[in-house]
Amino acid sequence: MDYALQRRALLAGVRSGRVGDHEVCDATPYLLRAAKFHGRPEERACPMCRRTPLTLVSWVYGDELKHVSGSARTPDELTRMAGMFGEFTVYDVEVCRTCHWNHLVLSYVLGTGEPQPTRPRRTAGQ
Repeated sequence: MDYALQRRALLAGVRSGRVGDHEVCDATPYLLRAAKFHGRPEERACPMCRRTPLTLVSWVYGDELKHVSGSARTPDELTRMAGMFGEFTVYDVEVCRTCHWNHLVLSYVLGTGEPQPTRPRRTAGQ
């Protein structure tokens, strides 16, 4: 799903004064660190400060991912994971590491399409 219309509406709200800068430039330290270490640079400049190129961060979520769910991943990791897991969702967020603008730009599903077999749990005494 593409969130371009929501992005445009939000930026129009900022420019008209209905939405404050502090409401859209609120990236958390965790998101900023993810942008630094897992993000990939974009060619487009930040729509708020217009100085810094945006960074795109991909977050993964899915039941099969267990402890990996909710973490940022690089494109190479996404490719590897797509062949290992049945299904998971990726959320791409653009981030400005200077003014802290951030916005969800795209979400999509990756995976093999086949659910991964579950291993039986060990019980005490086995």
